[in-house]
Amino acid sequence: MASHSSKFDPVVVVGGGFGGLTTALALSQFDHRPQIILIEPKRKFVFFPLLYELLSGELHAWEVAPSYRSLLSESGISLIEDFVENIDTNAKTVITASGLLLTYSQVVLGTGSVPSTTCEVPGLRRYALTFHSLEDVDRLRKRIHEIEQCKSLQKALVIIGAGSTGVELACKLADLLQGVCDIHLIDLAKRVLPNGKSFNQEQTEHSLTKRGVRVHLQTRVLSISSDQVSLERREGGACQSFSIAHSGLVWTGGTRPFVPTVFPEVPLKKGRLPIDEYLQVVGLKNVFALGDAAFHEQENWPVNAQVAIQQGKAAAKIVMEIQAGQSLSRFEFFDLGEMLSLGIGNATLTGMGLTLSGPLAFQLRRMVYLVRMPRLSLGVRSATAWLLGN
Repeated sequence: MASHSSKFDPVVVVGGGFGGLTTALALSQFDHRPQIILIEPKRKFVFFPLLYELLSGELHAWEVAPSYRSLLSESGISLIEDFVENIDTNAKTVITASGLLLTYSQVVLGTGSVPSTTCEVPGLRRYALTFHSLEDVDRLRKRIHEIEQCKSLQKALVIIGAGSTGVELACKLADLLQGVCDIHLIDLAKRVLPNGKSFNQEQTEHSLTKRGVRVHLQTRVLSISSDQVSLERREGGACQSFSIAHSGLVWTGGTRPFVPTVFPEVPLKKGRLPIDEYLQVVGLKNVFALGDAAFHEQENWPVNAQVAIQQGKAAAKIVMEIQAGQSLSRFEFFDLGEMLSLGIGNATLTGMGLTLSGPLAFQLRRMVYLVRMPRLSLGVRSATAWLLGN
């Protein structure tokens, strides 16, 4: 087991998402590592790309959302279940909501993002569901059950946003509901999955058409009520207003970074902390930002788990290089491809030298995510359950 170094104050990791958790676990593997403290208010780590399979019952909650205690068991990482109030980079301290003050040698900010429901759409916050957490899965399951029990209402299920979350959710819901109600997918873009790989775009369009999902592109949401959504479609120079009666509406129209208060204040770029090629916040020493909370001026890295995981591993290495007085390694992102779940037992993937769709792609996607699971033992347990059909 790696031993602690008493030469430095602890490395404090703020946020236990993909970037933060990966950083903490990667640091724990070094010999003569410093003390590692992970601050995360939630009890469970949520593997977001597999929430769709949790919704459909293809996976169990313990596979998609293990507790931090189980993930950090025997790692030597100290877990503090709390929110961070502010970070003083002059004093090198972190203050939590409960008043705990921690001194750090390096601090890593991996605070992730939250659903973006702040746009000026009347009724959005009151009536729209989101799909970003275990609680969201439970709420959507309840709504699905209500729709199945009230078939005579003939109201639709509406999904706002045709990015990866929206299209994956639309396909999964279509398979779950089996024609009980219409499913509508709304987006301002000219094509579904606007930032996706071309092969995956084609497979997504095919899957949506096959399942009868009604897609409305170049369409803006005007307002949302408890049972209706008002829309405006642009075609050429003309606008057409219409509405859809709904039994549930899910907003997947993006996320916004969640950035803790840093003193002295750091000017944000696109709502995120600017970082350099070493993942350090520009203008600050010993302060790192990862994943959704970070912005690099020259690099257009995607905002996803793949990037955050790679940054977490790189950040751990750079922290140890700083403590050893070595020259620092630049972060380089390696695009491993794009994978999407497109209904129960079906997926599409582009990457690793492959373009593949269908049941085999679904199996490969599942295996790739098992490998990426924090702590190998969890991935092994999940793989065993899958192979045994449990």
